[in-house]
This record gives sequence, structure tokens and C-alpha cells, in this order.
Amino acid sequence: MEYTTLGDTGMEVSRLCLGCMSIGSSDWRDWVLDEEDGAELVDRAIELGINFFDTANMYSNGESERVLGNALDGRREEQVVATKGYFQMDEGDPNSGGLSRKAIEQELEHSLDRLGMDTVDLYQIHRWDYDTPIEQTLRALDDAVRRGRVRYLGASSMWTHQFADALHTSDRLGLDRFVTMQNHYNLVYREEEREMLPFCEREGIGVIPWSPMARGYLTRPDEAIDATTRGETEERMYEHPYREGGGRESNARAEQLAEERGVKMAQIALAWVLDKDWVDAPIVGTTSIEHLEDAVEALEIDLSESDVEFLEEPYEPVPVSGHS
Repeated sequence: MEYTTLGDTGMEVSRLCLGCMSIGSSDWRDWVLDEEDGAELVDRAIELGINFFDTANMYSNGESERVLGNALDGRREEQVVATKGYFQMDEGDPNSGGLSRKAIEQELEHSLDRLGMDTVDLYQIHRWDYDTPIEQTLRALDDAVRRGRVRYLGASSMWTHQFADALHTSDRLGLDRFVTMQNHYNLVYREEEREMLPFCEREGIGVIPWSPMARGYLTRPDEAIDATTRGETEERMYEHPYREGGGRESNARAEQLAEERGVKMAQIALAWVLDKDWVDAPIVGTTSIEHLEDAVEALEIDLSESDVEFLEEPYEPVPVSGHS
């Protein structure tokens, strides 16, 4: 395993982060691993050297946090745990979502209880809250840091001007600022290269992109995608514009390069993300130990400049996706 400093935090994390949306309860989504299998996946990740785990309160309606917390019992201090809040957790309680002070304080406590932790390493806002002034959100998050409930603060998919406003507001008010950005980024969705990624690089923000393999679109040929279990759910990968803007050609080129190199398409897709200097640790979600091992092996793949150019050449602008 390779390790890197997460942005300017000084905290060392593995170059791969295990995304824990795939563990929790199959009652939530058919493809989600229940506790026993989820714990095995976490165990294997730790054996492979992964020390960075990302979950959220909404994943399996809290079960992902609980399963992860149980799996890490007795070895919590060696790991870096991240969770998120924003989406409404209880249909009967409108304050169980959003980024008001009430929502942040109560949902953070619920997350910590499920994780079995007094402090979470990285607490992230899962999206931008248009109904709450950013000053209120940032003051509530800063208080959580000062109370020792959170070590670092992070943000996720939003417009760059919103992120810049949040950082400026934190600096102006003397509050803890966001130190990470969890955004949507992969070979067939590169709109973040226009503003967000250069901005993060300039500000020393750690980048931990979600969906580095485009929700499975870059793991197999285009025509084979819809046969997957996840591909048959309501979260079909083509809700994102992966097949637009040269996406099908990029998929074909990833397949071709994988065949030439004797590796898997998913490994080529992940190697491409890891090749980007502004990326610290892509978030890899999987339900398979074999696929997790494949992801770790992708760290050993060195793409040449010509390989990168070959993969990137078909790309054309696509609609922004993932901010809401």
C-alpha cells in the first residue's frame, strides 16, 4: 500500500479509501453487503494496508456506520474514519436533514453513537444547503471541532464559487475551514478539472473523489453494463452523463488498453485517477474482496503519457452532474 498526506492536514492516509456505501443492510439496496460480509470486506481492506474509510449517515439509514464501527472495534486508533451528514434521515423530522446547527449537532451525535466513537476523524457536509446561511453551518462545524467531536472538516460536490465562499467565510470569522473535497471525478466525467480541482490544488485541499470507476461503467465494456445488479436498480450509472461526450469511446479505449497491458478495465480506470497529482485518495466502493484486491493492485500500474493521452482524447464537455 502507498500512503500520502491528506491535503495540508499532515494526516497520513492510504492512497485508496474504502467507500462504505456498499456495507450495511441489503434491505436498503439489494447490492449492499450485510454485517458479516461487510465486516469481512473491512478486515481484508485493513490487511491490504487501507487505513481510510468513508461512510455517511444516510447509507443504509445508519447501518453502514454501525457495521463499520463494529468492524473497527479494538483497532479504531490505527484507522482514519470519515462520515457525512446532510440528507434527511427521518421523514417525520425535517430537522434530521440539512446543515442547520440543530441538524448538524443531533446528526453528528447519532453518527458517533452508531460508529461507537467519541471523535470522528473527518466530518463532511454531504451537499450544499441552500436553506441555511453558510455562516451558521460553519460555526456549528467549528464548535464540533472545538468540543473534540470532530478532528477535520470536509465538503463534497458543490460549485467552486460555493466552496470558495465557504473557505473565505471561515478565514474571515476565524473558524476551522474545510480541508477536503469529495467530488465526482473519473475518466468519463472530468468537468471538475475546469475549476474545482485547480482551486483545491491552490488551497491545499485534499481531494478524495467519489465514483472513480464511474459507478461501474469503466469496469466492463459498455454493452455489458446493464447486466449488473446495481445497473438494474434506480441508481443506474447512466443517470450520470457517462455515455455522453465521448464516454463510449473512452470506455472502449480503457478496454483496449487493459487487454494490451494484461490487466482489468477497472484497474486502468483507477490507475488514471491515481495518476492525477491533485487526487489524494479515490474512494473505492465494492462488494467483492476480489475487486478490492484488484483495486490495490492498480497502484502498481504506471500509465505512460501516451497511455493517458489515448484514454483522454475522446472526452468532450458534458452536463455537470453530482451536485445535488
